[in-house]
Amino acid sequence: MKIAEIRQIPANELAERIEAEVAKYNHMVLNHSISPLENPAQIKAVRRDIAKMKTVLRELNK
Repeated sequence: MKIAEIRQIPANELAERIEAEVAKYNHMVLNHSISPLENPAQIKAVRRDIAKMKTVLRELNK
């Protein structure tokens, strides 16, 4: 997900998306520890998306 796309999301919806992405990330990490994912780079991409969303949310709350 690109920053420009994230900036278009309203703050309240962004907070909900962050919670959903964190749950998805935790689920992916758990599944990867049990049996390897086909593409483990997805974990890194989700983690970075979460960081981007948190950054934009922090900017909106200033």
